[in-house]
Amino acid sequence: MVTLVGAGLAVTLVLAGCSVPTSSPAGGQGEGGQGEVDQIVLADGGDPGEFNPVAGYGSTGVSPLYEGLLRPAAEDDSTLPRLEPALAAEEPEVSDDGLTWTVRLRDEVRFHDGSQLDSGDVAATYRAVVDPRSASPIASDYSTIERVETPDPLTVRFHLHAPDPGMPARLLLGIAPSEALTPGPASASVLNSEPVGTGPYRLDRLTAAEAVLEAFPEHRDGPPEVTRLVIRSVPDADARAQMVRAGEVDGASLPPRLAEGLADRDGLELVSVASADWRAVALPMSHPFAGDPAARRALNVAVDRDGLVDRVLSGHGRPVASPISDAYPEYESSPFTEARDAGERTAEATEILREAGWRPGDDDVLVRDGERAEFTLAYPATDPVRRELASAFADQLRDLGVAVTVWGGSWDQIEQRIGEVAILLGGGDNPYTVDTQAYRALHSRTAATGPLDNPGDFSDPRVDAALDAARTTADPVERTEFYREAQRAYARAPGHVFLATLDHTYVLRNIGHTRPAPILEPHTHGVTWGPWWSLASWTRDR
Repeated sequence: MVTLVGAGLAVTLVLAGCSVPTSSPAGGQGEGGQGEVDQIVLADGGDPGEFNPVAGYGSTGVSPLYEGLLRPAAEDDSTLPRLEPALAAEEPEVSDDGLTWTVRLRDEVRFHDGSQLDSGDVAATYRAVVDPRSASPIASDYSTIERVETPDPLTVRFHLHAPDPGMPARLLLGIAPSEALTPGPASASVLNSEPVGTGPYRLDRLTAAEAVLEAFPEHRDGPPEVTRLVIRSVPDADARAQMVRAGEVDGASLPPRLAEGLADRDGLELVSVASADWRAVALPMSHPFAGDPAARRALNVAVDRDGLVDRVLSGHGRPVASPISDAYPEYESSPFTEARDAGERTAEATEILREAGWRPGDDDVLVRDGERAEFTLAYPATDPVRRELASAFADQLRDLGVAVTVWGGSWDQIEQRIGEVAILLGGGDNPYTVDTQAYRALHSRTAATGPLDNPGDFSDPRVDAALDAARTTADPVERTEFYREAQRAYARAPGHVFLATLDHTYVLRNIGHTRPAPILEPHTHGVTWGPWWSLASWTRDR
């Protein structure tokens, strides 16, 4: 990176929170220290901080603070977004064998500290992600990159081990200045609290409870009309809902039931956004019941996914049986999601278990060789949707003779019990390539696998072979067939019980802006997604 001026403060935000003195409690026009301010105040459930792109922040190309070489764009959330140039000056140039990707950068792009973007910053960011010293949770997504070269200050060249159909989505990674990328754990980087990017907003103030972003005046597209974004950290969903209704904030990310309760009240609008964000029960393969192949298939047959979507998600979701939903052309339909009567499902599942030797015990819980058909299902205690899904899942299995104990804990507590308990997982971190959507959840664990990627240790050589072949073939027709074969092989001997993809729900008050429609969202969401994903391009109604 070429440094033009002294370092200054950086930028921030995603699932953050904050508050700033203003003449009114929520957004609108007000007088700031430097003139008129068009401000929006939002409440979100996450903690501020953790803004390091090496650790995965902004890796899907949507962030007010960082930009990638490419960015997602779409007319709405009904289809997968196309990926178009952001920091790249044009579409990447790909060699005939698919092993070399050349990206030319826009000239005169500035970081928030005033320095100028060059190819060294791009190379340094990608090298930091795959550096073992970073312990980056997204490192495995970039394992196909062999090396990164910088032929000149405005050209980056990626050399791959094998053709990678997911490479365009890997070019969404947010870019930081090379000087800020010091060796060591990504979780300990100064970028977590003092981010430096090229995005349309930069950090004005960050505390333990809030973040304030201000428009970046030197952004290449000009400063946004919404000049200040205030994000308050409010972990309790009921409290967020009350703040929206009382006019203390202009909007919030809310669970479906709470969002439905506020829809069309007091001028509020509910925005429901389709996503590739799935929920699934990861079953421990070493468990005497949950690890039994017959039991895993029976659970997939028995669960009423449509009922979960209707009752828990208030209709804001879609049943799925694998991480590859019907949003993808590689989707393969599954018998587990066929519309069927609940009694019919239970009867088929009961027969599968009976043939495998499971018989009702004295208390109607199934038993085989002294082992009971019971297990614990863990979920993060702070997530009300997962709590309700876990409880509903347990209720549905009771008539099957399966006893599920629901337990909520912190992620640290849950990780200590990996292999012992089932876990209600969420996934779909980078849905703009089917590879990352499927590989982490369905492929056998490796040394690079994160603790919550396939935590039940599911392994099937047929699934692995299909996923590996899909990753490396250059033929798109062949690739699609490999992904479909992976789904067929998985359905024959499933390791998880995939339940649904969520529609993320948001509530906002119209304070006089015209905004683009939302796009299909990843697992990560919150108030930098939904109706606010394109905040920098909002325009005030004149």
